[in-house]
Amino acid sequence: MSKIFIVATPIGNLDDFSKRAIETLKEADFIFCEDTRVSRKLFEKFDIKTNYDSYNSHSTEKKKEKVFSFIKEEKNLAFISDAGTPTISDPGVKIISQIYENFSESEFEIIPIPGPAAFVSALSVSGFSSSEFIFYGFLPHKKGREKIFKEISQNEKTSVFYESPHRLLKALESLEKFCEKNRKIFVARELTKIYEEKKRGNIFEVKNYFLENPEKIRGEFCLVVEGV
Repeated sequence: MSKIFIVATPIGNLDDFSKRAIETLKEADFIFCEDTRVSRKLFEKFDIKTNYDSYNSHSTEKKKEKVFSFIKEEKNLAFISDAGTPTISDPGVKIISQIYENFSESEFEIIPIPGPAAFVSALSVSGFSSSEFIFYGFLPHKKGREKIFKEISQNEKTSVFYESPHRLLKALESLEKFCEKNRKIFVARELTKIYEEKKRGNIFEVKNYFLENPEKIRGEFCLVVEGV
């Protein structure tokens, strides 16, 4: 039986990498990474010498067959993304789905090696209810984007999503357009990294903060919106 490990990697601070995750990658027969250039730095720091290759949204059918052949050979595989938990708002979910569809339960076992996820980290320090929340991942660039903001404006549950620097202000403007003025939001930037920053307030206050501090619109963002 092939064992397939879904291994969470640090979202910024490499010291967050768990001992179990490191040992899993060292003992695996092969590792599939989102981007080998990013993963190589991690491997060098923790002296991980396992053979590896890329697997991402641009991977070909040939790469999928490579994964399948390893499973048929009962190899133990590990999947990692550039940062955080693979398959969570990550293209790795596609190959895992295909494995379930093409192999019987007696041929493989998928094992999670838990660790960081940026949206969970942001939610944990937002001060908003986390007993129920809706995670949107990365919002679409165009089609369906406005519909999601309208939905967020009406959500009774906390809403969480990722946004890129060049769309941050547009996202805040959309929230301001559809939500009530006193609606509170929390914006986390570069979590666990050197320039980590958190900003909490109503939508108008947070938007103005970034308008007045454009040098802060860099890195990776996670937005948490309080429920109605």
